[in-house]
Amino acid sequence: METKKNQRIAVRATERQEKLIRRAAEATDRSMTDFILESASMEAERVLSDRRWFILNEAQWADFNRLLDEPLPSTKKLDVLASLPSPFSGPDK
Repeated sequence: METKKNQRIAVRATERQEKLIRRAAEATDRSMTDFILESASMEAERVLSDRRWFILNEAQWADFNRLLDEPLPSTKKLDVLASLPSPFSGPDK
């Protein structure tokens, strides 16, 4: 993992935002840079994980699994694709 900080991120803030961030950084014994980067990184991870992980109740989970298990409706294009040789099998298969 890259640990050298060699990228610059410039942001503009209102006076209120700057004071708020400065107070929070001081309260947590961190520099403003460290506070801003850690806060932004945590929010970025939260946003991105929300697009990879999802939480369902039992009824939603059962419905989700039912939909996964249902066969796809047959279409001509799907039938043609299914009839092609697998790209993962060798020439002698």
